[in-house]
Amino acid sequence: MNIAIIPARGGSKRIPRKNIKEFHGKPMIAYSIAAALKSNCFDKVIVSTDDAEIAEVAIQYGAEVPFMRPANIADDYATTLDVIKHAVEYTELQEWGVENVCCIYATAPFLIPEFIQRGFIELTSSNIDYAFSATSFPFPIQRALKLNNAHCVEMFQPEHLNTRSQDLEEAYHDAGQFYWGTADAFSKGKAMFTSHSKAVLLPRACVQDIDTEEDWEYAELLFSVLNKYKK
Repeated sequence: MNIAIIPARGGSKRIPRKNIKEFHGKPMIAYSIAAALKSNCFDKVIVSTDDAEIAEVAIQYGAEVPFMRPANIADDYATTLDVIKHAVEYTELQEWGVENVCCIYATAPFLIPEFIQRGFIELTSSNIDYAFSATSFPFPIQRALKLNNAHCVEMFQPEHLNTRSQDLEEAYHDAGQFYWGTADAFSKGKAMFTSHSKAVLLPRACVQDIDTEEDWEYAELLFSVLNKYKK
C-alpha cells in the first residue's frame, strides 16, 4: 500500500489559519489533496491535523482523517518527521501493510500530479530511501554575500570572486512540496538529504515557499500568471 500524508496543524503563527485560508477560491490545503488524488499513486490520502476545522475541510475535499494528531507533536517544535513517524506507526497498528509514504505539504498550490508520479518512479526503481522535490538556485551560491558586524558586505566564498558563472557547479535546494520515502525509512527517522535520496527536479516557476504574508501575495500573483498561460 502507498499512502500520502499531508501535515496540517491548526496553530500557524505568521499566517493565521494558513492551511485552510482561501487561495484563489479554495482552501489552501485543497490543492495538495487534489494533486495527490489526481496522481493516482495512493491507496489513501491522509491529513494529519490537530484541528477539527482543518479535518472537516480535508474530508470535504476528498482526504481521510482517520486520527487526530496528539498535542505533543502539534506545537511549534514538532518536526515533519515526528508527524510522519506518528502516522506510519498508526498504519502499523491498523495493519495496513504500508510500503511507501509520501509527505505532501499543505501549502503547495503549484504541485503537479506528474511530479508526484516521477517521485514514486524514482523511489521504487532505485535502491534509495527517499525521493523529494527540489529545484535549482537562480544564482550561483558560490557568489553568495553576507553582512558582517559592521553591516558591510563579505563573500561566503571569496575565492570565487572572479570565477565565471558558467564555470561554477549548479546547486539545488529543497522545493518544499513532497517527500517520498519507504515506510521503513520514515519509521527509523533516516536522514533525508543524503546519498540514499534522489531529487525530482521542478521548474523554478513552480516553486514558492509560503511562510509570510509577502510570500502569500507573491504566490497569488504567480498562480494567476501560470493559470493565464495554461488557458
